Formats: sequence, structure tokens, C-alpha cells
Amino acid sequence: MQGEMEDKCGIVGIHSKDDSKDVASLIYYCLYALQHRGQESAGIASFNPTIGLNHYCGMGLITDVFSNERIQSLPGHMAIGHVRYSTTGQSKLENSQPFVTDFGDGFIAMAHNGDIVNSGELRQELIDEGFYFKSDSDSEVICYMLKKEHYDNDKNVIDSIEAVCKKLVGSYALTILVDGELYGVRDPMGIKPLAVAKRDDDFVLASETVAFDVINAEYIRDIVPGEIIYFENDEINSHMLESAGKCKLSHCMFEYVYFARPDSTIDGINVYETRMNIGKQLHELYPIDADVVIPVPDSSIPAAIGYSRASGIPYGEGLIKNRYVGRTFIMPTQEERELAVRLKLNPIKKAIKGKKIILIDDSIVRGTTSKQLLDLVKEAEPAEIHFLVGCPPVIAPCYYGVAMATKKELIAANYSIEEIQEQLNIDSLGYITLPALVKAIGMPEENLCMGCLNEDYPTEIPEGLEAETYYKP
Repeated sequence: MQGEMEDKCGIVGIHSKDDSKDVASLIYYCLYALQHRGQESAGIASFNPTIGLNHYCGMGLITDVFSNERIQSLPGHMAIGHVRYSTTGQSKLENSQPFVTDFGDGFIAMAHNGDIVNSGELRQELIDEGFYFKSDSDSEVICYMLKKEHYDNDKNVIDSIEAVCKKLVGSYALTILVDGELYGVRDPMGIKPLAVAKRDDDFVLASETVAFDVINAEYIRDIVPGEIIYFENDEINSHMLESAGKCKLSHCMFEYVYFARPDSTIDGINVYETRMNIGKQLHELYPIDADVVIPVPDSSIPAAIGYSRASGIPYGEGLIKNRYVGRTFIMPTQEERELAVRLKLNPIKKAIKGKKIILIDDSIVRGTTSKQLLDLVKEAEPAEIHFLVGCPPVIAPCYYGVAMATKKELIAANYSIEEIQEQLNIDSLGYITLPALVKAIGMPEENLCMGCLNEDYPTEIPEGLEAETYYKP
């Protein structure tokens, strides 16, 4: 359910062989296309061979952080960018990315999407060795580990990345600038997405293919899980981590259900088609007699279209989304937070009153937002409400970069579907089943991370690590 969980970040990197070119504006447009992946902070680091490293981060949306003048102050033919939503680490400027650290005559700038579950242990090791942290983010831990391996241990960049990745447990997609060279890294399980494209003489890395579309770059391929890529002689060069192929693939299923934009393709699977398939699967599971199929905008629109086409029941807009409402969880009182739901969504009473409606949403996490939404819909006086959900019950926390909730806050971990339906006071409630979701995605179940649905996590979770330690708004 929108507002109940967030993905961590969106990352971008651009390498141009023309060292007189400035690519910060292209990074800006790519980040703009990835704004849905994080709205708390944005940052760009660029490299110019004459000036060196240029770096700026700020709190807020990409349009709030970067003016034309600010973009022009970031010259360079190589750059990385980042938009952030916090999971590990609080919402503050010190945690914004890219992280930058210098050493001798060189520097490392790094942007990270994911979560490192053993970051606490790794951080303490670095502190014991004299490293000082300005943030409480696990991403800074990776940055300092790279510095230690590359500078202190005198390893080349590839060997340094290899040495760091051997110690990381969790999810990571990285764009890294080291001494004016760009690297992209994806963890061996492929939990977080990362792909590469080409635009004239530029190579582009991004979390989602939609970033390529906006700058008219041609998608080449996804970065293989466990792969490091870099660019020499106008070619993509590849190095596979020693752990590549030895880990179980664990692509995050929520990318397809909720996080990614529907116009993206991730690991060869089109997100829009997947969500259409979710709607078709929901119809097979729940062939309800109704007057209209209504989505909770925006991520549930394709699923509602899929259900409508499979059932022959008309698709209708019943909820209008205000796309100019920012983060509402900062509102201090419960009354104000409930008002925020009304700011974001408003029912079209003419489309709902007296009708049997099928309302389709992408997921239910805590259930609080769903209840507020349904209370709004009830004010429009429908004859019946049938609530269908495009994700199976979420029964466990995520440790790999999704700010979700603790287990005691997850409604499906504490109540049966019948009890949830009773709490929501609706005519019926239906979740997609796990096998139906797998079928909708079209990827083997063993290649998907579904830890939040079945508690079968792709890595060991360190003892004592509870979701309470994760920052939640």
C-alpha cells in the first residue's frame, strides 16, 4: 500500500569518452526519472580531469536540490547520482549520497542502493581502526572499506571491490567513481536492479531502464549478479566476483509489484506486463460479480486494467490522486496524518455511489493506510466493496533495502485474512497467492527474494538484528 513502505534509492552513472563534455545535466534527468525511488535527498558527484572532483547533495526532491546554476557548477565527463529514501540511517543531510572520501592524491565517490545486514559489525571494525563516520548509513561503511583496500592496502580498484564484496552480506547495487573512472557493481544475488545503456559516446548505468528512455539512451543489458563493469576503449569491460554464480539468485519481487515504474524492464521482465498479469491472476482467483474495477493510483492501475480485461467488468477511475503532495508522514498528530490521506486521494462519488466495486491495491503492509483509504471510499456510498491485493500477505520484515515495518506492526503477521477483512469492514478481501504472483512475474520462484512473504531469506540475518533497528518514518 502506498505510503506504508519505501524502496531505498535510485542510482545513476555516466561515462563519456569525451573529456571536454559535461554530463551532470544528463545525470539530473536520469535522477528525475528515478524520483519515485527516493524523495528525501539527491546528490551528484562529477569528475573533470582539470578541476578534479565536484560534489553536491541536498535534502528534498531533485528539483529542489539542483538549479541550473548548481548543475553548471558540476563539470565533468564522468558522474554518478543518487536519490534516497532511508532504511538504514536517518533522514538527514549527512546520510545523503554520493559519499565521497579522499586519499593521497585520489578520491572515491560512491552511490548505493540496497542494505548491508552486517554493516554494524563492519562499521565497528573501521571505527576500531581509526575511521570517523559522519553518517549512520551503511553506504558510508562500503565507501570507507573501499578506501581502506585501495589506498591503505595498495590494491587496484577491481581487487579492492572484490575484497570489499567478500565481506558484505546483503543487497547492493553500486556506482563508483575512483580517480576519474566509473564502475558499476551488482551483488551476487541480484537483489537490487542495475542496467547499462549507451547514448552516442556515453555509457549510462541506472537502477531502471526508464532512466535511459528519458535521455534517449539505448538499453544494452542488465548487469549480471556478481558483476563489476567498467569502461575502456569505448567498450564495456567485465569482471565477475569470485562469489558470482555461487549464490542463489534473489531478485526482489517488490520491484515488479510496486517499486519500479511500469515503463521499466528489469532483468528482462517488463513491469507493466507483470502488473497486468497480476490483475489477470486476481480474476482467476476471485471472479467477483461487480459493476466496476477501480485501482488505487498509481501503481495498481495496470493490475486493475488486467482484471477488467480478464473479467469484462468496466475499468473506472474512482480515486483521484493529488500528485503534488509531498511526504506526509512528518505530520505530528494522527489527525493530521489522516488528513494527509485525503490530500493524496479523493473519491469520485459519482463513479462509486450505489455500485458494487472491486478496488485493487498493490499491497497491504501495516493496514493503517488501507483502512483510511477504505473509510474514504465508504463515504462515497458504494453498494459493495471487494478489496483485492496484488501481493501476498506480508508477514515478515525486509532486511535488504525496503523500509517496511517490524513484525509486530505487519497486519498479516498478526491477523488472519478473515480478521483483516473484519477490521476493514468490507464485503470481501482477497490476496494474490504466492504461486499466482510467481506466474504473473514469469520468473522461477527460486530466483526471487520473497523473504517478507515466507521468511525464506537469501542470507543469514545476524543474531539480534531486528527491524526496529531500521529507520522508519
